[in-house]
Amino acid sequence: MMPSANEEWTDWINLTSMSEPFSFARGGILRQTAFAAMPTVISTSELVPVPLAKILSDTPELERAYLVGGCVRDWLLGCPTKDCDIEVFGLNYEQLANALTRWGKTDLVGRSFGVIKLSIPSGHTFDFTIPRRDSKVAPGHKGFDISFDPSLTPEQAAGRRDFTINSLMYDPRRQQLLDFFDGENDLKNRLLRHASAAFVEDPLRVLRGMQLAARFSLTADPRTLELCRSMKATYPELAVERVREEWFKWASKSTHPSAGLKFLVQTEWIDHFPELKALIGTPQDPAWHPEGDVFVHTCHCCDAMVALREWQEADEQTRIVLSLAVLTHDFGKATSTHEAIKDDELRIISPGHEEAGVALAESFLARFKTPYAIIERVVPLIRNHMAHLHEVTDRSIRRLSKRLEPESIQNLCTLMTADAFGRPPRPPKIPRVVTLLQEKAAELQVQQRAPQPILLGRHLLDLGMQPGPQMGTILKAAYDAQLEGKFFDFNQALRWLANEVAVSNADLAENARKAVSDPNLQSNA
Repeated sequence: MMPSANEEWTDWINLTSMSEPFSFARGGILRQTAFAAMPTVISTSELVPVPLAKILSDTPELERAYLVGGCVRDWLLGCPTKDCDIEVFGLNYEQLANALTRWGKTDLVGRSFGVIKLSIPSGHTFDFTIPRRDSKVAPGHKGFDISFDPSLTPEQAAGRRDFTINSLMYDPRRQQLLDFFDGENDLKNRLLRHASAAFVEDPLRVLRGMQLAARFSLTADPRTLELCRSMKATYPELAVERVREEWFKWASKSTHPSAGLKFLVQTEWIDHFPELKALIGTPQDPAWHPEGDVFVHTCHCCDAMVALREWQEADEQTRIVLSLAVLTHDFGKATSTHEAIKDDELRIISPGHEEAGVALAESFLARFKTPYAIIERVVPLIRNHMAHLHEVTDRSIRRLSKRLEPESIQNLCTLMTADAFGRPPRPPKIPRVVTLLQEKAAELQVQQRAPQPILLGRHLLDLGMQPGPQMGTILKAAYDAQLEGKFFDFNQALRWLANEVAVSNADLAENARKAVSDPNLQSNA
């Protein structure tokens, strides 16, 4: 019998709850909280870039300037800190702008949000902000009444942030870590917890929780989950561009992407992504998939993907493509899975799920207006992720490389490997056929792209052919013959052409035969 609406995915979530804490790169840190009198002393040089340190130390108006948010969090985790955000208390917007002008160019385009972007001659750019109060007055991401209040205390400002791990602040003058909401302990315990009741004012914070859980292997506090569930109906208020940004962070920065998917299930926000939710309870044949249903398999595959060297060393867009491809590669199973007799046994099968999944993946990606440059790479990976079931020959590999355009056999093999690894308790092992595919692609030099056409339009023009529809027909036939292995160089292409058009275009055929030994045409090949 085919399993009914099963609870395998909830069992999986319980089994894979993260319990091992992060090893902090810098241990033994005390913190300044509402209850602790002695703050941590940290060397400014470890966190603050030298040019910024000089600005902060030599500008009296910045006496109450603090590094805030992600840069402090990432520093505590031992992660690279590319951007530094500085919040300045006790000054209004104009006073802050005047204080910064002496150091470089100030961009005031973020005035409505209290942001000043400072670009200095060294090439560094820093964002300075003044504390603000945001009050939700209407639906939508623009439905906030924003007012700036230089009199806010650091603790009040920290309470306006989304999660405790993002509410951490650093005082560079006193070299002190300020932690009003126990964010450092939450980091150590890998706990995702909202900073205050103000969390509910921006529904984007739920999706931010999704990508933070995935990036830092976090488990959400039950009270935070409850709060997120209470916000479920506010999802339509979000601009799709903001949704896309959080998914792209999930796709490009995750260390444990399944933690983010688990977070979507626990908050019920997975309901807003029906193509993904449909995987929950979609069964798989245990002979091939002992790990559970398609959702469980997808979670394992996503985790396997980000552990692969090929993903880790890829550029950001390619990481996004590979992560979205592995997330969506089995969407088609939700509509194609059924029971059937196979080899005299009742089995669970999903014939044609790779093709069925294309439209579903496109629908999912369209929900947050994924750029076409991403979609056109994801789709051929989904459509061809079962290519390892076909015989590996020169012809099949050349044709596969063409079908994958603009993607590559190399990235397809990365997807296939993650797919194979996502089947615990089976040990992770690259299928032999994937290795054969890689070897054959390397032999044919088509790992990164399809073969380039040997016979081109300029060659036909040199042979006296006039532009027109017939030229396109001949070039298409020539490239198809090249993929079939009927010729491998320019001379062979000319001989093929002479035979191909001998009846339909005798003059072109004759010119092609003569060109085989014509050095002028050979130099133009």
